[in-house]
Amino acid sequence: MLISIVAPCYNEEDVLARFHQEVQKVAEELLPLGHDMEFVYVDDGSRDRTLAVLKDLADLDSRVRYVSFSRNFGKEAALLAGLRHASGDSVVVMDADLQHPPALIRRMVELHEQGHDQVIAKRTRTGDRLARTLTARLYYRLVNRLVDVELVDGVGDFRLLSRRVVDAVLALTEYNRFSKGLFAWVGFPSATFEYQNAAREAGRSSWNLRGLLNYGLDGLLSFNNRPLRAALWLGVALLLCAGLYTAWIVGAALADGVQTPGYVTIITAVTALAGVQMVMLGVIGEYTGRIYYEVKGRPHFLVKATNVERTKDLIP
Repeated sequence: MLISIVAPCYNEEDVLARFHQEVQKVAEELLPLGHDMEFVYVDDGSRDRTLAVLKDLADLDSRVRYVSFSRNFGKEAALLAGLRHASGDSVVVMDADLQHPPALIRRMVELHEQGHDQVIAKRTRTGDRLARTLTARLYYRLVNRLVDVELVDGVGDFRLLSRRVVDAVLALTEYNRFSKGLFAWVGFPSATFEYQNAAREAGRSSWNLRGLLNYGLDGLLSFNNRPLRAALWLGVALLLCAGLYTAWIVGAALADGVQTPGYVTIITAVTALAGVQMVMLGVIGEYTGRIYYEVKGRPHFLVKATNVERTKDLIP
């Protein structure tokens, strides 16, 4: 069985050689068991020597395949490129910064041989800051009440996928991709195991608070239309409140005569309604923007350099 290792890379020059050594060790352990490996690295428009390191690795190891983007298109595009260029019977998706321990690949292969199409590594939050842990738990509790798939705290992209799962994911051609949700949506028999969270070997994470918030919003909007439904029901509720308030004002006027309306009440009502309208417009705008990107039909990425013949998104 051929196993493809897909690893997106962004400014990983300091850790790439070490990562490749670790996955090579795993490949040597699996070779006597009848498993061969290929290594598919996707350079997501890195600004350092990541591409140069990948070329050196390809010169030293014929199993190395690399794809380098013309600019930074984001991790979702890099994952898609890796899956498109992976030719293995199964594919292991993992980060190249060694936060995903390569030693776990063997366990994934063993569970896959037991009949599981997806073998998912779930990291513990040991060592995370309390605020981040609580925020993550709150987010997953909220989002699972809204989305059409189940998203599990601690489960990311680190997983083994069978060929039929890879083909199913590649058949989903939407531009706005949220891989964690797509993997859950396609289904198939799955197995999950926990592993200890590992520290980043070198460099700094490209994720910041803004990026995490946008990623969380993508997860919320990619698999449901409930925010639009909520906006509709909120409008109905406000209309009902306005009707009750009008009836109360008319009743008070009939009973006690016309009185001067309160300035504070008017300002509060106008401000609150304006805020609700802006929120509704924002929700509608998010979905409209996604439709806008879908109908343009632009490629998910453009390739600058590769040693792989198959490059579907390269414009001639």
